[in-house]
Parts: sequence; C-alpha cells; structure tokens
Amino acid sequence: MENRDTLFTTYGIDKGALPHHIAIIMDGNGRWAKQRFLPRNLGHRQGQKQLKATLKDCVTLGIKVLSVYVFSTENWRRPEDEVSFLLSFLKASIQDEINELNNEGVRLRFLGDLTQFDNELMELIQSSESLTSTNDVIQLNVMLNYGARRELINAMKSMVQGGVDMANVDEDAMAHHLYTTGIPDPDILIRTGGDIRISNFMLWQCAYSELFFLDTFWPDFNMQALCEVVAAFQKRDRRFGGLSE
Repeated sequence: MENRDTLFTTYGIDKGALPHHIAIIMDGNGRWAKQRFLPRNLGHRQGQKQLKATLKDCVTLGIKVLSVYVFSTENWRRPEDEVSFLLSFLKASIQDEINELNNEGVRLRFLGDLTQFDNELMELIQSSESLTSTNDVIQLNVMLNYGARRELINAMKSMVQGGVDMANVDEDAMAHHLYTTGIPDPDILIRTGGDIRISNFMLWQCAYSELFFLDTFWPDFNMQALCEVVAAFQKRDRRFGGLSE
C-alpha cells in the first residue's frame, strides 16, 4: 500500500480538502473482457477485484463514503444467463468478503428496491448490514436494483402513506425518504468506460456533484486514476448556484 502523504505530494492533493463521498458507475467490465477475447463473466469477476482494490484505496486516502452502482433496475433486461450469473456472483462475493470487510472496519449498506430478491440474498444483505453496522472506517453503499426514478417515486409514495402534508414537502422531507437518508450527497461522481451519461443513478443526490467521465474500463481503474480525480476535484470552483467569493 502506498504511503498516504507520498500520494498527496505526488498528485498535489490537499489533505484538508478531501471529498467526503465518492460515487462510481463501474462501467466497462464486458468490453474489457471482449478486448481480451474473454467471456463477459470474467470481466465482471475482474471488476469485483477492482472494487475491492478501490475500496482499500479510498481508505488510504481518507474517503469516508463510497457508493457503487452494482445492479440497476434496468439490468433485468440483460440476457437471463448474465443476470443469473450477476446475482449468484453477488451472493458468493458477500459470503467470501464479509468477514474481511468487517475486520477492516467497513460499514456495508445495500440501497435500492430490494423487494425483488430471493430470501437467500435478502438474508445475506440483512446479516451483512447488521454485522458491520457499528464500523466507521468507511461506509460502502452497494446500489442494488437501484434506479433514481424509482427511488423518487417510492419516496413520494412513502410520504403519502406516512400522512405527510404535501404543503410541507421540501428538499429535507424528500431527502429523508430516499434510500440514502442520512448519507451526505456525493462530492464526486465517476463513470468509467467512456460513456458520458449518468444512467438513472442518484439523480437527486448528484445535483451538485462534480462529474468525471473516464475512458478507462472499470477493471483498469486504479489508485493513480482515483488520485487524479481527487486532485482535479480540488481545483474546481464549486459555487452551488452562487458566486465565488
């Protein structure tokens, strides 16, 4: 593991102005595999290894929250065998990694519409969240069966069912009913894989996030790329609709 202070010096990162929350659309696993004449499933396996490495890199830098787009509400449209692999691989990954994540102080959260998953996966999700609930080194938000439009619709339904007076609905009320309630909005949104769109990901939360679209496929993302994004983030003038001082 590279020394934190050395990384800050090398990439010109101000340790006093680190982003608190980074969100990533981990795109390009399949194309990474295709370039190497490998099955798409091997691309997803390599992507999982890169997620593990990036989580450790975020801990090294001092990032406190990492959110990753693992399975979207639209991913059900993929070929049945790929969907089946992704869900089976997710289960196996949780089982294989949970003890190490817990020992390293990772708090694990699964955010999205989880009602479509089978009992085995739901039990894994619940037990993993419970086991890691008091950890505070970093929080990893796994966005699962997640879609921002569905999230906003569900938030409105939740408010109606809870008897919230629509005259009192404001940004705070809406944020309280999102999957991410209590979690600060992302400072940075990274998308790998070369596409320049956010694909129904955290539309509300990323209203003022700094966006970075990288040509790098997700399995090739690394500490250098992460540091370069953080350094570039610190050079941006974040006005949040106002004027610079």
